[in-house]
Amino acid sequence: MDTCPKRECIVTFMCGYPSLQLFPYVASPVFYIVIRSLDMKEKSERKVWMTRFEQFPILEYLLKWICITAVAGGLIGSASALLLASLNWATDYRESHLWIIACLPLGGLLIGLMYHYWAGTAAKGNNFLIEEIRSSRNIIPFKMAPLVYVGTVLTHLFGGSAGREGTGVQMGGAIADWMSRLFRMHPYDRKIMVQIGISAGFASIFGTPLAGAVFGLEVIVVGRMRYDAIFPIFLSAFFAHFACHAWGIAHTSYCMSEVPGLDIVVLLWVLLASLIFGLVASAFSRSIVLWGQLAKRCVAYPPFRPLLGGVCIALCVWMLGTTKYIGLGVPTIVASFTEVQMWYDFLLKLLLTTFTIGFGFKGGEVTPLFFVGATLGSALSALLPLPVSFLAGLGFVAVFAGATNTPIACTLMGIELFGAEAGIYLGVACVTAYLFSGHTGIYTSQVLGSPKHLVYWRQKGRMLR
Repeated sequence: MDTCPKRECIVTFMCGYPSLQLFPYVASPVFYIVIRSLDMKEKSERKVWMTRFEQFPILEYLLKWICITAVAGGLIGSASALLLASLNWATDYRESHLWIIACLPLGGLLIGLMYHYWAGTAAKGNNFLIEEIRSSRNIIPFKMAPLVYVGTVLTHLFGGSAGREGTGVQMGGAIADWMSRLFRMHPYDRKIMVQIGISAGFASIFGTPLAGAVFGLEVIVVGRMRYDAIFPIFLSAFFAHFACHAWGIAHTSYCMSEVPGLDIVVLLWVLLASLIFGLVASAFSRSIVLWGQLAKRCVAYPPFRPLLGGVCIALCVWMLGTTKYIGLGVPTIVASFTEVQMWYDFLLKLLLTTFTIGFGFKGGEVTPLFFVGATLGSALSALLPLPVSFLAGLGFVAVFAGATNTPIACTLMGIELFGAEAGIYLGVACVTAYLFSGHTGIYTSQVLGSPKHLVYWRQKGRMLR
């Protein structure tokens, strides 16, 4: 029943004048517009009453994203658990059957054929997710998840040098975008869902929900973070981490056994080491691009690129006589915190990993970055008057920060893994490495939101090289 007195007056007025009835084509539209405006005014008045209390719309927003992120986080955390269990099996099988490394070229060919004929836009990997968060032009195909999962497991099974973060992030992004289509979400919410996928995948793969949440906010634009998705991203990181643990998956523990006290001299040594970490991070990012360009020049047919790469990597492993530099390399990372590593360990891992990724194998770059940073820091302890575990921990997160341009997320990761005692040194190391890595990165779709020095301000808005 209409209870608006103004509307009743309008109706009485218009019906009481015959002249208006003589012009139905004029009176009817006017009548409709007036009545419609009164309806909108009533609704706006009710909306104003609701928004007098800010907590009402926020409560609705909270309940909405709790439900969505609980489902998304559970699915993504379970997918990460499957990936981690599969990689553990692949690593154990490879180490107990070393002959399978000779089959790496065949594994590369299989991966190359899968991605050439089936992947489509999914072949762009993490860069595709970052592009979609900024522009939202294309659908992220759900097939990205099974393709990158199979490709990563095959890479590790046959002896490629790669990580797992890229796989977890891509699986998370594909699952989250599939959910946004299933629930017919608004394009704005769809962008948030892709960020949820990135954060949840990262958090569950490494067991660092706080760093995973901030990583999803920080990785899109270099030097800038937007808070419009902060609540669902933090929730998704929690739920994904919880789900992964619920499946009984244990993450690797690292021990920074000795942390120097606050001291100016220590700070100066940390700055020097971090400068080196940043330069190495830049070399890592540039090497992936260089190997990729070389592969395209040498081999025109894409599936043959990982085939050739597999031959080269298998020969390298045979010549080195060790499997230390292939796969994830977690045992060496752990050993870096207690034993001084050789000066060339980080360099060999850098070359093999960038070659593996550049020639078309699948997996992430982050765990190899941990290897490079931890072994480099461990080796530097022979030259710098700082504890080996301390420098290994700094290198662990600082090289990662420089290569991904995410210093805040990496600082939080260091605190989650090593404790808050070294927090200020971890932050200084990550920020310094971030600056000295230059405008490079492993995610070339990142856009420069804030250049790292005013000299380069004209480069603002362009993508990384």
